Amino acid sequence: MPTARNHRSALRRLAAAFLATGVLAPATAAAAPYETFIDVDDEEDLQDLNAANDITGETYETLVELMRRGVDLNDASRDDLYTLPNLNYDQVDAIIAFRKEAGYISDPAALVIAGVIDRKTMASIAAFLVVSEAGRKLRTTSGRVRYRAAWSQKDFLVPPMAIDAQVQTARHLSLGFAGVLNRLQASDVRWDPNRQALSATAPKPMARLPKIYAMWDTDNWGIIAGTYRIGFGQRLTFDNTRNYTPNGFYRDQYIYPRRVDLTGACRESGGELDGSPCSDLGDTYITPDFRWQQTLRGVAVGLKRLKAGPGWLQAYAWGSYDYKDIYQYRLYNAERCDDPANDDDPNCAALDVYKRQDNLLDPTSELSYATLPRMYREAIGGTNASYFFNRRSHVGVTGYGADIKWQVEGADLDFQEWDRTPYGGPFGALGLNGAWGKGWSDLGVEVARSFDSMDKVTPGTGGGGFAAIARHTATWGDKNAHQIETIVRFYDTDYSNPYSRPLSSPDIFDGTRARDEAGGRVLYQTRIQKRYNLRTYVNLWMSPSQKTPQMIYYLRGDAQVAKWAIPGIWLQYQDKDLRTSGREGCFGGDPTYSALVSGDDDLEDLPLPGLESAEPPRCSGSQLRVNVLAKFIPHKRITITPRYQHRWIDDARYTGSFRQDAQAWLTVNARPIDPLRLRLRMRYLFQGIDDNTYLEQSLWSYLSVGYLVKRALLLQVRYDVYAWLDARDSTQSRMPSPENRVFLEIEGRF
Repeated sequence: MPTARNHRSALRRLAAAFLATGVLAPATAAAAPYETFIDVDDEEDLQDLNAANDITGETYETLVELMRRGVDLNDASRDDLYTLPNLNYDQVDAIIAFRKEAGYISDPAALVIAGVIDRKTMASIAAFLVVSEAGRKLRTTSGRVRYRAAWSQKDFLVPPMAIDAQVQTARHLSLGFAGVLNRLQASDVRWDPNRQALSATAPKPMARLPKIYAMWDTDNWGIIAGTYRIGFGQRLTFDNTRNYTPNGFYRDQYIYPRRVDLTGACRESGGELDGSPCSDLGDTYITPDFRWQQTLRGVAVGLKRLKAGPGWLQAYAWGSYDYKDIYQYRLYNAERCDDPANDDDPNCAALDVYKRQDNLLDPTSELSYATLPRMYREAIGGTNASYFFNRRSHVGVTGYGADIKWQVEGADLDFQEWDRTPYGGPFGALGLNGAWGKGWSDLGVEVARSFDSMDKVTPGTGGGGFAAIARHTATWGDKNAHQIETIVRFYDTDYSNPYSRPLSSPDIFDGTRARDEAGGRVLYQTRIQKRYNLRTYVNLWMSPSQKTPQMIYYLRGDAQVAKWAIPGIWLQYQDKDLRTSGREGCFGGDPTYSALVSGDDDLEDLPLPGLESAEPPRCSGSQLRVNVLAKFIPHKRITITPRYQHRWIDDARYTGSFRQDAQAWLTVNARPIDPLRLRLRMRYLFQGIDDNTYLEQSLWSYLSVGYLVKRALLLQVRYDVYAWLDARDSTQSRMPSPENRVFLEIEGRF
């Protein structure tokens, strides 16, 4: 957690100095395999990388949470240091060896002076680092408070707001919370026996406190109460941390920034009414609410290091008892439906949700695209025990069990079969994991068995399955210039584990990515002659149930051609069925749907037509994306980055040819004086460039201004203009057009 503000400011000055004097220094081979070299100053930089597809949504969320949490060079474990971008295992081990010899790292620049890492790498990780005070006194207190709000011109309610704060005191005590003011969520959900459906009160402004925690954390043990994340091994048995190599618990208080896109002002359909309740609003769009991921809420205790023979023991136990929200289309009535996978049975469709009136028998409308609050209680208990021979080698066992209890009386609710959480009742998993490392080689292995109750509802389906993953990393060459990571994996068709997040392909099977998959990935990254950086991987896998072979190939390279210019190119090819060819299929890959069924609650309130009764069919097409970009540095305080992306993608509407999409970006970053940062960005997008009536054509521009007052108060304002340019009917009736959006952030540090 960030400590006294002088240390954070020192890191920022250090980063600025390095960027000014060594911005063109070559990058070393990266560690945790993020998609590109991560060189950012703040969360907005990460948002830009995500919006430009340089990093995935999962990588974005991993890094933004890591940035808010901070990594302390003096007490971070090997696994935590490896989660930092741009560090490989050899560099992580060198940092640990240096701090052991030095006793304490008071100035991160000492790592550069000692040759542990280079200047650019240090500058790139500075935004993620904190430096605790040596011999920190019990009375020393530090922390931050942040307020955020968003607005667009058709907002007719109080704007969405979020506030979060964290404090560190008494040397090992951390406290924090995050609250929101949302406007678009229904409440008080009940069963309506007359309609055989759900009913809820209409959305209205509502304050919620989704995140709160208290944590006492030392080198040898720790305890946390409140909201937290926890994970172990290769993330196969239990993990909700998003860390690449988790080992233990982490506080959770993060509220994600508001989405760039607006959301519909009216989320109702006619229902029992003669007309539409949205006739006055039409296709009006407003600012969406702030969002968060539902994690764990309870208590976790960890014994980190108990000396035992040549090594040490580690033991964790955790429990969570939390009431969860759920997207309305993820539900069905088990009392009327024998098999939720039977899409031909109308009784197995998602439940209607009516807006409740004072007179319960009056005709009323239906709510659409609603996330329903506190619908079920999830109780979880888990444990992990490991023996470490050294910091690189260990064996361990992890297990957990979970039970669901629905809170709405009068109906037997359950999860749709395509939801991430298994239907039918209790579920859990048990797994063994181990790691071995020596010299240039690190190997991690995990084997797990899941358990669920789906076979009690649908005999012959579910009940649990096996899964296994092995990951090997090799680093070698001058200054560790080369790295190869090899991963092989097998996830049984019946391995339904909602708390499993190992590396897996992007396709979904019944709500879970790590399921119905067998394959491998080889990733290679290198630095050539200190001027050229190359990163490439191939990911091959097959669906055991469908016998469908699939592939993703990725290549990215950049070159330092001059002190002021770094051009680059990257491409990605994905094929969803290597057995077929031709342009008759579809590629699909709707990110909204993928996020929904994989359990990403951050996108649940987006419109998803067609999900009321069944999940979309699997596609078998392919796509190719090519990006060309360049970074120009005409002055040490100014960077200009143009880029262009072209995509060829299979679309069922196009026979015999690809659909082609194009987008171009221009980003200008300037820091006229140290406290002031300016960012201007423009993006032109045209999907289906031969037909302006089919998909989106838009121009999106924004200007962000940030000012740091006396290194203690950060003021940031961002103004977006989003102009829709296509000729679709939905665009012509869309209001507002163009869209004007304002985002305000105020952060105080002490």
